[in-house]
Order: sequence, then C-alpha cells, then structure tokens
Amino acid sequence: MGRRKYWVFAGLILGMFFGFSQEYPPIIKFTNATYNAGNQNWMIAQDAHHFIYFANNEGLLEYNGSTWRLYKSPNESILRSVKVIGKRIYTGCYMDFGYWTRNTNGNLTYTSLTTKMKSKILDDEQFWNIISYDQWVVFQSLDQLYIYDTQRETFQILKPDAKILKSFLTGNTIYYQTSDFNLYEIAQGKGKLIASAATLANNKIVNIYAQNTGLLVHTQFNGFYNLLGNTFVKFNTEADKEIANSSIYSSQQLKDGSFAVGTISNGVYILSPQGSVRFNLTQSKGLCNNTVLSLFEDMSNNLWVGLDNGINCINLNSPVRSYIDETGTLGTVYSAIVFNGNLYLGTNQGLFFKPQNSNSRYQFVSGTKGQVWSLFVHDNTLFCGHDSGTFTIQEGTSKLIFSQSGTWKFTVVPFDKNKLLQGNYYGISVLEKVNNQWQFKNRIQNFNYSARFFEFNAPKEIYVSHEYKGLFRLQVDPTLTKTLDIFTYSNPTKSKNAGLFRYNNGIYYAYKNGIFRLNTQTKAFTKDPVLSEAFQNKEYTSGKITVDAAGKLWLFSKNYINYFSSNKINAQLKRTILPIPSRLINPMLGFENISQISSNEYLLGTTDGYYIFDNNALRLKSHKIALTDVSVGKQNQASIDVPLQAEGDFSHDDNNVSFNFTVPQYNKYIFTEYQYLLEGFQDDWSEWTTKSAINFRNLPPGDYVFKVRARITNSLSENTAIYRFTIAKPWYATNLALFFYLIAGIFLFRYINKQYRNYYMRQREKLIEENNRLLEIKELENEQQLMKLRNEQLAQDVDAKSKELAVSTMSLLKKDELLALIKEDLKKTTDEPNSSRSIKSLISTINRNIGEENTWKVFKEAFDTADKDFLKKVKEAHPSLTPNDLRLCAYLRLNLSSKEIAPLLNISVRSIEIKRYRLRKKMNLPHEKGLVEYILSI
Repeated sequence: MGRRKYWVFAGLILGMFFGFSQEYPPIIKFTNATYNAGNQNWMIAQDAHHFIYFANNEGLLEYNGSTWRLYKSPNESILRSVKVIGKRIYTGCYMDFGYWTRNTNGNLTYTSLTTKMKSKILDDEQFWNIISYDQWVVFQSLDQLYIYDTQRETFQILKPDAKILKSFLTGNTIYYQTSDFNLYEIAQGKGKLIASAATLANNKIVNIYAQNTGLLVHTQFNGFYNLLGNTFVKFNTEADKEIANSSIYSSQQLKDGSFAVGTISNGVYILSPQGSVRFNLTQSKGLCNNTVLSLFEDMSNNLWVGLDNGINCINLNSPVRSYIDETGTLGTVYSAIVFNGNLYLGTNQGLFFKPQNSNSRYQFVSGTKGQVWSLFVHDNTLFCGHDSGTFTIQEGTSKLIFSQSGTWKFTVVPFDKNKLLQGNYYGISVLEKVNNQWQFKNRIQNFNYSARFFEFNAPKEIYVSHEYKGLFRLQVDPTLTKTLDIFTYSNPTKSKNAGLFRYNNGIYYAYKNGIFRLNTQTKAFTKDPVLSEAFQNKEYTSGKITVDAAGKLWLFSKNYINYFSSNKINAQLKRTILPIPSRLINPMLGFENISQISSNEYLLGTTDGYYIFDNNALRLKSHKIALTDVSVGKQNQASIDVPLQAEGDFSHDDNNVSFNFTVPQYNKYIFTEYQYLLEGFQDDWSEWTTKSAINFRNLPPGDYVFKVRARITNSLSENTAIYRFTIAKPWYATNLALFFYLIAGIFLFRYINKQYRNYYMRQREKLIEENNRLLEIKELENEQQLMKLRNEQLAQDVDAKSKELAVSTMSLLKKDELLALIKEDLKKTTDEPNSSRSIKSLISTINRNIGEENTWKVFKEAFDTADKDFLKKVKEAHPSLTPNDLRLCAYLRLNLSSKEIAPLLNISVRSIEIKRYRLRKKMNLPHEKGLVEYILSI
C-alpha cells in the first residue's frame, strides 16, 4: 500500500514538471562556422534555381543546398538588403547598391548602380530594403527612396521630410513609414499620407498585409491591427499575451495564410491565420539565436530565419515532427502505442501518455517508474513489458501481474487466444486470462536464458534468439510447462544486436551476415536475398526488425531507414529507402523502434525523445540536379573555373577536373544522394554518395562526357546533368606532330638503311680484306712450311753431304792405310837384293798419293762445301788456332773419334789426345764443357 502511494506521488511530481508537450518541425542549424561568413543576416532571397541568398555582414552569401559561398561586398561594408528580380540579384550596402549576375563560369559578378549618381548618395547612407514593382526597383535607405527604372535605366529619388523606418510592398502598393510614425504610399512617384501617427497610435509597423476589407498592420509591440480607412482597430489573438513582452523585429505572412513572427529575444512564433500560436521556436528548441533579423519563405515552403548569430531553416511543411526531451524527464523512447485514444510512450524513465493529436502534457503512469521494454495490446488490454515484470495498463493506472523477472516482449499462443507467452530475463513464461483477468500461470521449465526475441513456429516449437548464446529451437510439451528438447544452431551464428521476427507466416533471423528465413521442412535457415540487400555495403547496425499493422517490415541501417512491403500484383517484396542516417535520428542501437500510430503516421523513438512522420507525405516533388561549378587545373596548382554551358577544351596538363553539383532541397531528414559517370574514363556508374563534388586527377588526353544524377527517397532526378569536355593531346602527340614524326621516321629509316648498307659494305670489305690477309698469312705459312721443308731437305742434304764427307774421309783414310801397308810391304821387298827399279817407282807413286797436304786439301774443299764458314767462325772466335788445330776441329765437327783422326794426321792416338787437350786450353773451355759438344754448337 505504501509503495503504491509512493508511485502515485511520484507520478504527480513528474506531471507537474513535465508540462506542455509539443512536436516541432525540423530545424536545420547553420552557424557562422558552417557558412564561414559574418554572424548577422539582414535579409534573405531565392532565385529561380532555388538557391538561397543572404545579406550578410561580410557580403552576399549563397547557399545551393550543398555548398556555401561568400561574395565580398563591393566596398567591404555590411550588406543590408538582397532581392532576386529575374536573373539579377540586387543588393544594398553602405553608400552603394547594384546587382549581381552570373557569368558563364557560374560565378556572380557585381555591377554598381551608383557610379553615375555618387553625388546624390547621402553621406553615411545605408540601404535597408529592396522592393520590386513592375519595371521598377526601389532601394530604401533611412533617408530616401531610390526608384530605378530597369528599362530606361533612370533614377527617381523620393525624399520624405522625416527619416524612413521601413518600407513595404502590399498587393500592388508600396508603403513606407517615417520616424514620425506616419504611413505613406507611393503614388505617381510621390509620397501620399495613408494614416497619421495619431491614427496608428504611434505604433511602429513591422509589416503590412493586404486583406479584402483593408490592411492588416503588424506592429512592433502591440500585435495586429486592422486599418480600415482612418480606423485603426486591434485584431486580438491568442498570441497577444505570449508575445506582449517580445519586441517584434520581422514578420512574414506565409503562403498558407499563417504568420511567422521574428522577435528580438524570444525566437520565432508561427501563428495560425486566426492568430493562435502553433509553435514558438527558440534557441532551446533548435534555433542558433533568439534574435531574429529576417524571415523568408522559399518555394518549398521552408521558413528561413536570418539571426543575429547564424541561420536556420525551418521545414514547416515537413512530414516529420520531432519531440526533444530537453529536461530528460521523458528519457529514451523504447516503445510507443496508441490505445483507447491515448498515445503511450515506454521509456527508460517509465510509461507516459497523453491524448493523441493534442499538445497537452505527457502524464506519468503511476507505478511504472523504471525501464519499459515493450507495449502490447491484446483482447482490449494494454500490456507493459518492464524491468520490474509485467503490467496491465488502464487509463493512466498500472497493475503488476508478474514480478519474478523483467519482461521483454509478448506474443499470443496460436492455439489459445486466452494465453500469452512472454519473454523474460530468465526464460519464457505463460500469462492466462481467468475470469476476465490476466494473471501469471507458469514458467516453461528447462530453459533459463534471456528470451528477448522468440517466435512460435508450431504448437510445440519455439525459436529463441540470444545475442550472446545464439539461436535456439525449443520443443515444448502441449501444456507449455516444460521444454522437452533444445537444439542450438551453429549456422547462422550469434551476432551483436541480432534479432528474430515473424513476417508473412515465416520466421526470420537477422544479423550482420544478412537476413535468413526458416525452412519449415528442413528446419534450416537460408539467406533471403531480397531482405538481405538492406545490410549490404557494411550497412548493418542492428537486426531489430518491426512489422507494422499495415504489413510493412521496417529495419534500420547505417545510412537509411528501410521498409519492405508486399507487391499488390505478386508476392514479391518491394524495398523503399528513406535516406535518413542513424546518426541523424540518434536511435538506441539494438533497440530501434518504430510504431504505427495512425494509418500513415509513424513514431520513431530516439535517445532524447521521438519523431513522428507521415510516410505518404515523404514522397517529395520532382527535383532537378544542376552543375554549379566546373574547374580545371594543373597538378599541385590552383584550379580555375570554366564556363558551364560550353563544351570544355583543356590543354593536356590541365587534366585535373573538378565538378560541383547540387539538388537545392532543404529538408533536414531527407538526404540527397548522387551518382556519376565519366564516359571515356569509367564503364559503370559510381556508387550512390551524399558528396556533392568529385575530382578527377591526371586524366589522359581524350574526349569525355561527365554525367551526374540524383536520388531522393527512391526517386531519381528529372534530369541528368551533362558536361562534355576534351583534354587535348600534348604538342608532341598531335596529328601535325605525328605527321612530322612520320616524315622524320621515313627520313630516319632511309638514313638508317643507308647507314646499315654502308656499314655492311664496310663490313664486307673488311671481311674481304681480312680473308685476303688470312690468305696471305696462309700463303706465308705455306711458304714457311715450304721453307721449313726446304731447310729440312737442306739439312738432310747437309747430313748426307756430311755423311758423304765422312765416308769420303774414311775412304781416303782406308786408301792411305792401304797404300801405307802396300808401301811397307814394298819397302820390305826393296831391301831384298832382287828388287827392281819399278818397285821403287811404285813406292814413290804411293808416297805421292798418301801425302797429308793433298788429303787435307781435298777434305777441306769438301768440308767447306758441306759446312760453310765453320772454319772461319772458329778462327774468328779463336784467332790463336793453327791450321793443324783447325784441321782437328774439322774432324771433331764430323764427330770422328781420336782413333779415327790419328791416321788422318799420321800420328798416334796418344798424340791426338794431347792435341785435343791443347786445343781446349787455346779455346779456354771450362772443365765441365765438352770439346766436341762445343765444336758441334758453333
């Protein structure tokens, strides 16, 4: 009882602090660090291409949906006003006004209109507003109105008696209010008083709007008034009290008749046509600053807010609304459901509710403080899965029906509508309806793992996914009291943030490798190629899948929200991609949740609140893509912009080409993706990317066609932006150069051919010369051989002659020996008494024939013939030799022994040895040198 009182008290406290709750349109925030210009933005305009322009402290600021660009003001002063009229962008600043036009390169260039009328510009004059009226453009300063005729290019100056506070274009009339609070209109080039200060009650006018019955005047401090002739009547609205303390600086009537009101200190108010407050958007709700200097509604009904410090774009007509829990009271939203006309939110702080489609505050459901995991409606009962167990909810009150464990989810038992299965922290349990009351029945025994994801496949078969344990198949008994068998799947494997769900009567398991469907026959899981597409290219973040009441299957990936729906003609699934990245919506990974709260509206829970979006309204209007800049440059040098409309013709070293492109759409939660193709360099289109620029480096010479297209929520852009260009060949690769190369090649070929011919001729002559030389050498060798043969023959002849000489010598020797013997015998005969004269005569003849001199003379002639100059050489070498010595040398030269020589010299062998000894001494031969050896060597 005490605990229940505590929760009731806590609910009252939370209700007191939670206060007014409202979903707001998306707000895009641009700080000065984002757009890289001055803090203050004084006026806003848009051109026909949907580009947005801001009169910024530092100049004209351009935003094309992808990139920001600042054009410095002409005299480096603050730009106070901007207005797009046709193809010109008119601006006003300190002591100057003029217009900007876009050149062929896509850049803006400025033309001043004050150069011919400098003398008429007052000192220190600034131009705060620009108004377009037919062919005239009116530039308003605080002192004068300059009326410029664009056709005649002439000026007319209107100078009121008092300072000008502000000027307005309402319908077909230009109004201005002076510092004395009188209101004038311009008629025939002059000021005409419409309402005096007394009539206006000295109210400073912020804006004037035309109505059927007169004028609706919006004042700085006192709200709206109807000006009917001279009657100034207060138009009371619900916003009067709320805005009473806020000084209004700017005001704008929107296309739907509502009003945007910019204040000095309290942000922007969006009022209905009747004057009730729809939104009050302040810095705490997403604005950069609370001081609003300018307001502008663009062609897509976005409200642009120029602030004292920054810029905001409010998507007023966006199908997305956000609720941001600034105080932390609501916390992270894990589940949402509509029940009995109330919208319930299950968060990490408890359960909250409010009437659906109302701006009333969220109320806390007493007793539910803590983590809520799921909400489930069955049999007209709302069940709440909670960290503390299971609650049933009825009109803001809770009843705890199960407290043994935290509860993840619920599902109806297929064969008994009066029973529910609930997945708990420790297994699965059964709830049963008894006497029209739901109560805990039993736990299913033998399975104690956490059952955050589970699905029935058959009356006795339950599949359970556990993030860390894997995927299980349970066989249970018919009474759902115990588990009979547990099978653990090895494939597919366990995975972080894996999930299990039922869709179109099938059970699916989703994890990092894809989405797998159960084959009821084989009990195996096989990959579903259609559903798995959502997790390709590393898009997987979570396997948490939601199936809504309309049969759409929702899943979240890194860069998209995806949903699949059945085709009405066949059973195929159609995938729809919402290019909303998870980082932008900031969901709780693994606990992403999306709930259908009406036929077209969905609530998406986040870590700091939730988003509501109309799925049907996410279909954007058709859109076009445009090239905003093409620049070329050399390697490591600055690029230069080139004309966008003409085909590019670039030099060979200007081969670094950059492209910038955009789709000027300004929806915070709808991202534009781009795909490009460079024909001549690529064969296929690139992957889709959110980058709006691409740079191609070091392109080779050739002809190229750059194509780029865009995609927003599955819808392709109406057009494909195309740019054709050519990168010229270097001079040395042009056709003329190739012609010269051909001519030069021909001459070079002929020259080389001639040189080769000359070379081969020289080689031939050289070869012939070498062959001749070889022949000569061969002839010389042959001659040498012949000479050798002749020498050998001569040597043989000499040897033969020597042998003949030796033979002759021996013959002479034998002859002398014989004659000597005969002589001796004859001498013996003569001694006898009977010897005759004839014998003595014969002895005399023999003496004459064996004389030494005759023998030597014959020998010497023969020896000189056989061995020329030997005796001469010996005599020259040894002058002291006697003829007898030379004779001995000759005999030794013939290699005769002492015994053979003795008869030739008529001396004994002993005498020959003595002669030989004396001959050695005369020749001074060393002891070891042989005499015959020496003589033979001469």
